[in-house]
Amino acid sequence: MNILLFGVTKDIIGCSSLSIPVAKVSSLKTVKALREYLGNTYPELKKIGSLAVAVNNNYAEDNTAIDTYDEIALIPPVSGG
Repeated sequence: MNILLFGVTKDIIGCSSLSIPVAKVSSLKTVKALREYLGNTYPELKKIGSLAVAVNNNYAEDNTAIDTYDEIALIPPVSGG
């Protein structure tokens, strides 16, 4: 599973994309499970209040199902002036 990272998520993880090992992907069936895994692996992600997750170019809710071949993106809140 490949996860695209933007903004502060890219800074926290240290790269623009993240690959989840195939062995781990089998236990990540929903966006919620993915959030929990990423939060445990990268605790700084838990500090982002309104981190959005997109699955196949659509914003996803926690109960959205995911699988190995989905394109996933972590989208932090955007601010500007």
